[in-house]
Amino acid sequence: MSETFDAISEPLPRRVQAGLSKIAMVMRHEAWAQDGTRGLTPTQAQVLALLQARGAMRLSAIAAELAVKQPTASDAVTALTRKGLVEKQSVPDDGRARSIRLTEAGAAAAAGRTEWPDLLRTVVADLPEAEQAALLKTLTRMIRNLQQQGAIPVQRMCVNCRYFRPNAHAEAHTPHHCAYVDAPFGDRHLRLDCPEHAEADAALASANWQRFTTSPHTQEPGS
Repeated sequence: MSETFDAISEPLPRRVQAGLSKIAMVMRHEAWAQDGTRGLTPTQAQVLALLQARGAMRLSAIAAELAVKQPTASDAVTALTRKGLVEKQSVPDDGRARSIRLTEAGAAAAAGRTEWPDLLRTVVADLPEAEQAALLKTLTRMIRNLQQQGAIPVQRMCVNCRYFRPNAHAEAHTPHHCAYVDAPFGDRHLRLDCPEHAEADAALASANWQRFTTSPHTQEPGS
């Protein structure tokens, strides 16, 4: 009887949390193994990866993007500056402000770093395609909820982009539409960090989210 298992099992959210904790432990271990050999802390490595993806950024923006306190980001940038991997430059529209950018050595160090450990990339790739798409959609929902709680800054995701048109098509495998490229796409194509992202206003983002989370569609494997 399922009731018996309900009575003896840990609450489902707690078991999911335990599973995520195990994955996080692997990621921390792999990050230390990868970055520690090059004399970088995980935070310093994250700063390099962020600057590689976004270009020059102010310290406050780096701290917000990494969801760390500004002194923590400042310590990481100071250490990277000493190592010759980043440098400060003046901001054209504000002579008193400074932004941080990669040096040539920093760009080389960032290019040699993988954001995801190869081990986890392999594990995800071993999942059936339909499960990969479902996992991506679940992660999208979790990240959006973290944004709503103020735990992380707004990410450049499809679901909070003004070009996103959720469930605009009848096709189950490509129900969404991107107005930027004017093409349909499916859950497996959802982006968590899109360079063409343009943040939607609050009303559009809320309406899109409601439509996205009440989808009548089920993704088809291998579609």
